[in-house]
Amino acid sequence: MPEFEVDSIRGRRRLIRSGGDRDDRGWTLLHIYASKGDLKEVKRLLDEGMDVNVAAWGPKSHGVTPLHLAAKRGHLKVMDELLERGANIDARTKGACGWTPLHNAAKERNKKAIKFLVENGAFLPDDINDTRFNPPIHYCPGLEWAYEEMKRLQLDSYSSSETSWSSDN
Repeated sequence: MPEFEVDSIRGRRRLIRSGGDRDDRGWTLLHIYASKGDLKEVKRLLDEGMDVNVAAWGPKSHGVTPLHLAAKRGHLKVMDELLERGANIDARTKGACGWTPLHNAAKERNKKAIKFLVENGAFLPDDINDTRFNPPIHYCPGLEWAYEEMKRLQLDSYSSSETSWSSDN
C-alpha cells in the first residue's frame, strides 16, 4: 500500500497508509484532501468506496466530516462533489450544540461557502439565538450573514413564484 506523509502547520503528522487509516487528529485521507481542496483526490477516494460522511474522531475533531472541512476553507468544487455523492449537508459535530458545515463556513466568514450551503438547503433555525441548533454568535460571527442570505433567497423565491403565478392568470 502506498504511504502518504501528511504535513500540517503544527508540525509533522504520522504516516497514513491507506484511506481507512487516521492521523493524530482522527482525519482520514478524505478529510485531508477535502480540507486542501484537492478535488481529484477526493473523487478518487470516493470512487474507491470511502464513506462520504466519515466522521473524524480525535481530541479536537469531534465528528467533523469532510464537508465541514471543505466548507471551512471554502472549497466549493469539493463541497459540490461531496454533496453530489451524498454528504449530509446538516451533519453535526459532537458537543454542545453540534456544528454543521454551515457553522464552520460562518465561523471563517466565508461568504461563498455560506451562500453555497444555504442555496443547497442547509438548515438554519428561525431564531439565530437558538442554541439548540446554533453556537453563540461570538463563536460564529459570519452566522448573521448566513441569515441575511437565507432571507434574500426566500424573498427571491417568493417574488419569482409571485411572478410565475401572475403570469399564469
